[in-house]
Amino acid sequence: MNGLVKALGVVVPAVCLAAACFAAEDLLIADFEARDYGAWQVEGDAFGRRPARGTLPGQMKVSGYEGEGLVNTFYKGDGTTGTLTSPAFRIERKYINFLVGGGKYPGKTCMDLLVDGEVVRTATGPNDRPGGSERLDWQQWDVAEFMGKEGVIQIVDARTGGWGHINVDHIVQSDERPIMDLEKSFVFDKRYLNFPVKNGAPMRRLTLSVDAEVRYFDVELAEAEPDFWAFIDVAAFEGKTGILGTEVSRTSPATLDPIVQADAIVGAEDLYEEKHRPQFHFSSRRGWNNDPNGLVYYDGEYHLFYQHNPFGWRWGNMHWGHALSPDLVHWTELPDALFPDALGTIYSGSAVVDRQNTAGFQTGDEQVLVCIYTSAGSHAPAPVPFTQSIAYSNDRGRTWTKYDANPVLGHLRAANRDPKVLWHEPTSKWIMALYLDGDDYALFGSPDLKSWAKVCDVVMPGTGECPDFFELPVDGDAANTRWVFWGANGNYVLGAFDGSDFVKEGEVHCLYAGGNAYAAQTFSDVPADDGRRIQIPWMRQDMPGMPFNQMMGFPVELTLRTTAHGIRMFAEPVKEIQGLHAAKHAWANETLRPGDNPLAGLEGDLFDIRAEIELGDCEEFGFVVRGVPVAYNAAEGKLTCNGNTATLEPVDGAIRLRILVDRASIEIFANDGRLYLPVGVIFEDDQQPLSVFAKGGPVELAGLTVFELRSAWE
Repeated sequence: MNGLVKALGVVVPAVCLAAACFAAEDLLIADFEARDYGAWQVEGDAFGRRPARGTLPGQMKVSGYEGEGLVNTFYKGDGTTGTLTSPAFRIERKYINFLVGGGKYPGKTCMDLLVDGEVVRTATGPNDRPGGSERLDWQQWDVAEFMGKEGVIQIVDARTGGWGHINVDHIVQSDERPIMDLEKSFVFDKRYLNFPVKNGAPMRRLTLSVDAEVRYFDVELAEAEPDFWAFIDVAAFEGKTGILGTEVSRTSPATLDPIVQADAIVGAEDLYEEKHRPQFHFSSRRGWNNDPNGLVYYDGEYHLFYQHNPFGWRWGNMHWGHALSPDLVHWTELPDALFPDALGTIYSGSAVVDRQNTAGFQTGDEQVLVCIYTSAGSHAPAPVPFTQSIAYSNDRGRTWTKYDANPVLGHLRAANRDPKVLWHEPTSKWIMALYLDGDDYALFGSPDLKSWAKVCDVVMPGTGECPDFFELPVDGDAANTRWVFWGANGNYVLGAFDGSDFVKEGEVHCLYAGGNAYAAQTFSDVPADDGRRIQIPWMRQDMPGMPFNQMMGFPVELTLRTTAHGIRMFAEPVKEIQGLHAAKHAWANETLRPGDNPLAGLEGDLFDIRAEIELGDCEEFGFVVRGVPVAYNAAEGKLTCNGNTATLEPVDGAIRLRILVDRASIEIFANDGRLYLPVGVIFEDDQQPLSVFAKGGPVELAGLTVFELRSAWE
């Protein structure tokens, strides 16, 4: 580029601009190439004494900045804070363009434009979850309304902890935007639109417009060999024209050419047979999944919705994925049910069968299904507060229509979210449990799923988000019940509920004995003649090198039983696991001495293990599952597995264990489900054997049964 530009009133050679996209008349505010910050004012210790020269110690690789220098507040890690403030300058162009990366925490990790002492524009990096990328990308502010006024730029790092930093470079006044629009048109004549994904590639915001519908999503779009292919099921758009669009830098325009239509998912030749693919736990075909949502039973089908990023291996782009099962074991994945919209991305929630058509949505013979979910407004194209919305289906959940008067419950507080709804028969109304903030939840009531009023507040210390609320009999006695208020980390409290007030009974307890389960939800509308309360948790386990990430825990049946410590919740695998049983190996009334291993020669990666062990004088006993010990220390009364330790008391001198083993998990149920320890684990490649052991003395195997399991995907 030829010519000169002005930097805060000083004329400098245009060669100072590494990007070739700016005209000679652009005004450089700062490029951070000098040895210090010059006239910029530094407060705190996050910025160091001078601009960074790329990646700082302990930081992921920083990329996307221009030249050699940039602002990088990872100085001494994420524990430092401070501000960096520019001298005042006259706003003389329509745009202020800049490169930014790092944390996505408005007001905490941000760059602000101040006019007359007020913040009039702000920007953050893209990251507010583990993972992410340290790449800087172009953003711009439209400042035409402030031309002629003086402005000040302030870069803020007021956050400690994960992504508690911001990266900024190359701040320029310009009459041109730093990015350009790119589009590609499709006439949909095949089932899937396939996207090449590369973990760590620049994140691109894409839009897909078909008729009046616009979908938006972020993709780490591969520019070379992809790690995997993501997809959109476009069967519903057959014969229609779609416009795929994005914005790219003028200096390094990308291409949409690698995005292709096909009748199959590209690269899915080994679908459900991948190295770490769970074989009897649900995982999505492609992309990230987390919280189970909308668990509902209707006319022979269990519906599992879930938090889904269809386009990436990491959290983001929250849709509702959707799968069906006739038996809680064999799942068929359907197209995503709910997509982000102007109210936000689709956070967690629940689903019900509106049997009495209280909302008035039913149009045919099928009873209407209604999903209730959080619209996560901070992730909307134009950010808005978090609210609660609904969508409905008249065709057994195959297609969904969002209510045209959403949201049905406006913003209350903070990131209020995760509505769990049930029908309360004694008062003939719907009840919603909602997370508010901190330890605070609330219950709301509604006659029609559309209008809601608060019923009462509920406090659950040390819990946080994803509530569930349901009634269970104690010891199977239908005349003696308790209501259970549940939170994401497995905490629960028992109490009484009359439709107006939830009265807690005792302290908060926890079902989980450690492990990786989170955000579990129970099914609504399970038939009365079944009578089970069935729950599925999210199993938090990264799947390295896979085109999918995370999994669901195996469904469990919850019960309340009286113990020496009071009424407690128990969890046991649903009986439907028996449908996968293959070869059976059994022993009974045998003495296991140190050095013995009756399981010698038994190898595999899928097992259902059941054991009752009379302790005797042994110090320790347990199993080694593909190289991972599941060990019980009799002297200490502790059960350990993969870094997790839990207290386990013998019952009549014996320990009963149930262990489900899949390709990426070990789930332990002890003493008929009193202890529930779901553990995600990636096994060593060469480890297939199964063994049982005793140390320091013999134990009596009152019973030991090992079932080899078939894959549910067969």
